[in-house]
Amino acid sequence: MSSYIRRAYSSFAAHVFDVPPRLMALLFLIILLLVPITGLSDADLSILTSANVLAIFAVSWDLLVGRTGQVSLGHALFLGIGGYGTAMIFKYFGLPIWVTIPVAVLIGALASLLIGFPCLRVKGPYLALVTMAFPLIAGNIVKYAPLKDIFGRIGIIVPGFFPLLPIRQQTIGEFYLTLLLLFLSSVIVYKIANSKTGIVFVSILDDDVASQACGINVTKHKLMAFVISGLFASLAGCLHVHLLRLAQSTDFLLTLSFTPVIVTFLGGIGTIYGPVVGAYIYYVLDGFVLDEIHKLLEQGGMTLPSGYKLLIFTLIVVILVIKWPRGVARYTTDRLEDLEEARDLDERGPRIWKRYGEKEEK
Repeated sequence: MSSYIRRAYSSFAAHVFDVPPRLMALLFLIILLLVPITGLSDADLSILTSANVLAIFAVSWDLLVGRTGQVSLGHALFLGIGGYGTAMIFKYFGLPIWVTIPVAVLIGALASLLIGFPCLRVKGPYLALVTMAFPLIAGNIVKYAPLKDIFGRIGIIVPGFFPLLPIRQQTIGEFYLTLLLLFLSSVIVYKIANSKTGIVFVSILDDDVASQACGINVTKHKLMAFVISGLFASLAGCLHVHLLRLAQSTDFLLTLSFTPVIVTFLGGIGTIYGPVVGAYIYYVLDGFVLDEIHKLLEQGGMTLPSGYKLLIFTLIVVILVIKWPRGVARYTTDRLEDLEEARDLDERGPRIWKRYGEKEEK
């Protein structure tokens, strides 16, 4: 038993404790796990739950754009497909949401595959314009008068995740559920990004013509990136709809496609962890800081014009991006890596030393 404990400690010391960015990620996760017991109100906890969903959405966009360079400004399409998919399966087939969500996610992945084919014919800004058109088309189809009975005149009402629990317990359960799915999604996307497939993605990002000349099937890997990205974006759409208890045409709004762009650049594009940090910065600024500023100004007798919140938020984001153009999270990890010091091999335990010796012999 003690040998297993020593091995676990050696592995933790080598791969987490001695790598400051990973250690900070672990501490961040622990803090999030302890958030519900700090006495936050249901409204504040719901804001953090929304941040978890936005982080999944942004991570999916980051994999597509930050790894393969396929600029998509229509990611709200997959969010809406996931949301409407789970809502319509629940409405017309009466299946429980634990069944409707996986099916809707698969539908979103299939839709991303079909949409990926025409998108591969264009590049750069033309690709961005083409992808931007799809959520506009889907949103108008949902709002089309003859189809309103199918898609719902005000939308489709869906149940929450834990309808039998008290309101407080529902809020806590939703937070932990979205946090778990965020963790799993981030780990899966991180593993993909750092696998052989991820290396191919980066080579396509650098130069797709040279990658094709090296024998890489560029079309196949671009479609793969589209499918994986659409799958996780559809998952975010499912969570979004069941948290609101309503699927509606606003799920296809073009502004929702710009949100993961802002969040990803705020945290750091091409990093996977950057969108997660950016999502929390986004919601903390929007739901906590700006609201408190508004209350203080109102108490002082100041009257604020409509749209002030968006203006202040935009200025803050612009300042952060100018200050840290590579993203807040990437800047922080770069500084932490400067503090990294390799632990001596004999301090990591005999197992690590044995592996090092075997490598030296080879």
